[in-house]
Amino acid sequence: MRTTLFLAALLSISLAHAATLADILSSPHRSSEEKARDPYRHPAETLAFFEVEPDMTVVEIWPGAKGWYTAILAPYLKAEGTLYAAQFPQNSDIPFYRRSATLFKTQLANQPEVYDQVRITELLPPSFTRIAPAGSADRVLTFRNVHNWAKAGKTEAFFASFYRALKPGGILGVVEHRAPEARPLERQIETGYMSEGYVIEQAEKAGFKLLERSEINANPKDQANHPAGVWTLPPTLRLGDKDRDTYLAIGESDRMTLKFVKPE
Repeated sequence: MRTTLFLAALLSISLAHAATLADILSSPHRSSEEKARDPYRHPAETLAFFEVEPDMTVVEIWPGAKGWYTAILAPYLKAEGTLYAAQFPQNSDIPFYRRSATLFKTQLANQPEVYDQVRITELLPPSFTRIAPAGSADRVLTFRNVHNWAKAGKTEAFFASFYRALKPGGILGVVEHRAPEARPLERQIETGYMSEGYVIEQAEKAGFKLLERSEINANPKDQANHPAGVWTLPPTLRLGDKDRDTYLAIGESDRMTLKFVKPE
């Protein structure tokens, strides 16, 4: 027990004074499975593109049960900044949402040396839309979520909540599976790949202005035309062993990376 507490204390000190994201990415608090995703998700480059600094107030949207980006953002912001995790509502009537919220909170509680400063809010329009105090956030970040909101027919409400939370001049960062522009919306929702045009349109409806696009998370091997949609690819591999090597060779999905600003 004393050894465990000692190691946890060392980790806490190390993360509190982490000089770079590289320190956090290599930290033992991240599992080998999490680290295996780095070549596909490019977290250091992505957060640099979104201009995230360690003294900022950042809202991460729907981190899910495992909080892949939370494991990076929480220690990065721990000493000087603030991280809001806008989770699924704990009392949702959707079992998946309840399970994810519970597992996420358990993970945070099990590693207080990493996560004790994370502030959990709830997001599911129309009932839950206050992801942070209005006008308080420097950054709102969402990773691979837009297809879920489109499926629910609530994309506009989600983007409106981001706009309210951000300061004037604050940045909204969006990473999403990318569909060909000509693909009909219904097919986008079915496959989990959304067009850049759709995402930009929804953000601009909320009042955002597109600042820049990046190909950081592009994957030219992915043609976005798989039998089980984006979930055909890793890490989900919905088809199991069928053509598994083919999909592993493609890797994770081709993704857009978009940076928007709330005008001052």
